[in-house]
Amino acid sequence: MRMLTRPRLDLPLLLALFLLACAGLATLYSAGGGNYSLVGGQAARFVLGAILLLVISRIPPPVLRSWTPWLYMGSTALLVVVAVLGEGRGAYRWLDLGVMRFQPSELLKLTMPMMVAWYLHPRQLPPGWKDIAVVGLLIAVPAGLIAEQPDLGTALLVAGAGAFALFLSGMAWWRIGLLVGGAAATVPVAWQFLHEYQRNRVRTMFDPESDPLGNGWHIIQSKIAVGSGGVFGKGWQHGTQSRLDFLPEHTTDFIFAVFSEEFGLIGVIAIMLLYAFIIGRCLWIAMNARDTYSRLLAGAIGMSFFVYVAVNGGMVAGILPVVGVPMPLVSYGGTSAVSLLTGFGVLMSIHANRKLHD
Repeated sequence: MRMLTRPRLDLPLLLALFLLACAGLATLYSAGGGNYSLVGGQAARFVLGAILLLVISRIPPPVLRSWTPWLYMGSTALLVVVAVLGEGRGAYRWLDLGVMRFQPSELLKLTMPMMVAWYLHPRQLPPGWKDIAVVGLLIAVPAGLIAEQPDLGTALLVAGAGAFALFLSGMAWWRIGLLVGGAAATVPVAWQFLHEYQRNRVRTMFDPESDPLGNGWHIIQSKIAVGSGGVFGKGWQHGTQSRLDFLPEHTTDFIFAVFSEEFGLIGVIAIMLLYAFIIGRCLWIAMNARDTYSRLLAGAIGMSFFVYVAVNGGMVAGILPVVGVPMPLVSYGGTSAVSLLTGFGVLMSIHANRKLHD
């Protein structure tokens, strides 16, 4: 099999990603007070991600499948390196490569569903308890290492990405019910192992006014920004919560509050429709995939993308705890934009394989 094939891109998906990236850069320019270096840094990430998207889209899914165990083991090994050599603000999440800082946990958002799809590909589906247990172990090891950094939000996202691939394998609903019930039963025990700041985030979600100048400040200011946007918004570069520095992390985790304030309900509906189209396109690619590996992987990527949007949107609206989950292709920083576009490169590869066989 050829290592590379002629690129066959899904143009509707590519156009949607381009529009979303443009909306993200425009919002970042406003939220950052016209800081060109901030926008330039994000644009550079988009360019790097686009290059990776184009390269990976030319790699046939069977080749990606053969690489999967090595990619999974390599990214998991990097988590061990982070535990020894990592750096960060209050947590050890990054590796300093000299020219750039790199967050290995971002790799697992892609290599995790790849590994679960690889394991289930040659096996009889729906999976039995033995295969479910093996998948659970594959998920637990890297998720546990990420949670120890500590980065519980990313750990749950990585675990969710693997769980989506398992769910899409056709598990019986009674098995899903037992697993969900078992997970729910462990919540009181898991609560005891949370760091105090993590518990405070959960408590604050229910009553942010109990500590308006401390733990509740983020949520209160975010809700003010979202509500003050009204139906039509205050206009681009006319948001007050970010420009007057009331809203913390207004270029990263809470940038969607800036977008909501400036573009209002109409803008929020428009960008949510764009997100919905991207998610729907991912699931359409999954439905038309040629093999089990491609179908599970494409579906897991699409469902994970939905979770990123839902969690950040819920956090900004004050109905979910504050966690470090950025709004995809809108929030600034980190390697999330690069890893997301890399994942869409995998989707393009799966789509191209479908087209080649139609």
